[in-house]
Amino acid sequence: MERELAAVYGPDVKIEGLSRDSGGASRLTSAFDAVTAAGRVPLILRQTTPGAEVVTSPLAREAALMRAARTAGVPVPEIVAEGEDFIVMERVEGETIPRRILRAPELAQARERLAGECGTILAALHTIPPATIADLPEEDELARWSGVLAELGEPHPVLELAFRRLELARPAPERTVVVHGDFRNGNLIVGPDGVRAVLDWELSHLGDPLEDLGWLCAKAWRFGSASPVGGFGPYEQLVEAYERASGTTIDLEALRWWETFAGLKWAVICVMQARRHLSGGERSVELAALGRRVAENEWDLLHSLP
Repeated sequence: MERELAAVYGPDVKIEGLSRDSGGASRLTSAFDAVTAAGRVPLILRQTTPGAEVVTSPLAREAALMRAARTAGVPVPEIVAEGEDFIVMERVEGETIPRRILRAPELAQARERLAGECGTILAALHTIPPATIADLPEEDELARWSGVLAELGEPHPVLELAFRRLELARPAPERTVVVHGDFRNGNLIVGPDGVRAVLDWELSHLGDPLEDLGWLCAKAWRFGSASPVGGFGPYEQLVEAYERASGTTIDLEALRWWETFAGLKWAVICVMQARRHLSGGERSVELAALGRRVAENEWDLLHSLP
């Protein structure tokens, strides 16, 4: 990393204050300052973690996605340097902790328009030309995650039932776009002025645009709030903003299907994260805690299946 930063800031650049952030289960995220002749530059380092590449994209693809998103008008941190197993990007100030985003008094005005702002950002994100991203995967998401669960070899009857029920009620896709794959409260940097950056692009792929909207509405990302969109807004605000910015019409029944699928996908991911801890691949209290949330997701699925 030092060599890549020297190419950007000069040979005398120094790294100071490197400290790992507490968030992130699939990437190692650390903050540091690059001390240059012109002063300090606050930066973020992203690295791979053991076992994460099973479901996440290579870091080089993540960097390419962020550059393409920036060109499309999506607020993302600027990539400063990259290597085979790391990305260095600008550090954007703001709040990322969901419960603070939902409760902080200084973010009250931003919350009022946040669902609509997310709709506008997603519409811009879905204009990214797929051809600009090499080897971006395109799979049947329902079949993909059903296969992941099967490979884990653990009995989860509720999840297996959910896959069968969703297959029977599957909506027809209308178009294929670049999908973020993890657009939610917790992967947004928010300030009093609204969304300042969209983070964590490692699950991006080609797919149905409603996948991103449904994921944002999943119960797991409401953090105890009654508001369905990220815990901060109503469906109507999200849908109206997306339709206005994209020039398309959203099928509300299809959106609900993708919201249910989001809960199912998250449940499978929780099973996987627990396996990483239990197998010794990465000992982590956070990963173990995610494993305990599988039952919570199963309960929610039983109440939402079509």
